[in-house]
Amino acid sequence: MDSTQILLIIGMFLGAMLYSSVGHAGASAYLAMMALASVPQTVMRPTALVLNIIVASLVSIRFKMAGAFRWRVLWPFLLGAIPLAFWGGKIELPGHFYKPMVGIILLLAALRLLWPTPLTTNAEPKDPPILPAIGFGALIGLLSGLTGTGGGIFLSPIILFLGWGETRTVSGVAAVFILCNSIAGLLGRLSSFGELPAELPSYAGAVVLGAIVGSFFGAVKLPRELILKALGAVLTIAGLKLVFFS
Repeated sequence: MDSTQILLIIGMFLGAMLYSSVGHAGASAYLAMMALASVPQTVMRPTALVLNIIVASLVSIRFKMAGAFRWRVLWPFLLGAIPLAFWGGKIELPGHFYKPMVGIILLLAALRLLWPTPLTTNAEPKDPPILPAIGFGALIGLLSGLTGTGGGIFLSPIILFLGWGETRTVSGVAAVFILCNSIAGLLGRLSSFGELPAELPSYAGAVVLGAIVGSFFGAVKLPRELILKALGAVLTIAGLKLVFFS
């Protein structure tokens, strides 16, 4: 195993650890690491989705067991997201479209990491109206399927800013949403299973360990703020690389 693969594994561990602590699965981090390592586009998307499914499964169980989940908040978003994520997963975008699109998503994720003010809602949360939630879910699902992400970086702020859920349940809702979206996106492109890398078991082991540390132990003894800033910087560099230098 060469140094690039070792760095990828370390980066995926750190990404899974940080993202799982807030109910996300880390696809933007995995895509960023693979972009910096010049992994082919056809490999990036299915690999990120598989890793997302692994981490989101663990995180969903953790938040569900903790009671931090409400089905009524989630299902309208899923109703719109799943078919569009499946359809987006079937589409193979040309590199000159795919890479800038992923780059922009990485830059948005980096902004959230580098400016980590807690997202809260001051109003009493109300269940999301069904039709608007379906519409938001459809848009997020399409972006998820096209890019190989789970959509959590878009869903969480929407729910909080619009007062559709309380802070303690948003992470659990986002985790299950990411899990379902990632499965739909991967199933939309069954042929992508042939493009998974030989190193996938190593990546999977790294994200499982990262999810256990981040999700079940909260990373309380680790320099979380330092890791957050470092990961934000990595996402920024990778995003700029994809937008301007691919």
